[in-house]
Amino acid sequence: MSPAWQTIAEQGRAAARRDFSWSPRAGHSILLVDDSFAFRERLGRAFRDRGYRVRTAVNYDEAIEMARRKAPDMAVVDLRMPGRNGLELLRDLKGLDAAIRVLILTGFGSIATAVDALRLGAINFLPKPADAEDILAAFARGAANVLERPATVHPVPSLARAEWEHIQRVLADCDDNISEAARRLGIHRRSLQRKLRKRSPD
Repeated sequence: MSPAWQTIAEQGRAAARRDFSWSPRAGHSILLVDDSFAFRERLGRAFRDRGYRVRTAVNYDEAIEMARRKAPDMAVVDLRMPGRNGLELLRDLKGLDAAIRVLILTGFGSIATAVDALRLGAINFLPKPADAEDILAAFARGAANVLERPATVHPVPSLARAEWEHIQRVLADCDDNISEAARRLGIHRRSLQRKLRKRSPD
């Protein structure tokens, strides 16, 4: 783990330990980050109905801009989004404010990376699809379990490695169709080809 990532992970654990009695409740602010409009809006309505203050973002750029203006109490982040992925957003949200509790949503085949996200300071992760009750329960479980997590810092993938794995998963989903994979990743086809020509990072 690089020194910057290690510092962020340690700060996240320390913030959670200072507030071990924390649990999600009405009045907390929550940032929902997912590129699916229908999923964002459905979750947003469900959380508003439960008394939470909700903001939604479609990608990394929108989410980090909202968090810079006012850090949320909680963030629900999709691991796989066009452009910069959920691991990068987790890192930078924690960099803005280590007290933000981040839950990662994962699709099929993303569990290993989600476990790495826990090591970086995510409070918990859930497979998709998940509803508001699932998410609140996962936040509550994560807050209760954070004190039981070992203090040892485990090796985690670098950003380059995380990006490589993300590209490979998207490419597999597209049956190795580079044009379609580039569209889903939000990058130019030639940029994707350049990335694929490089060796897999360690």
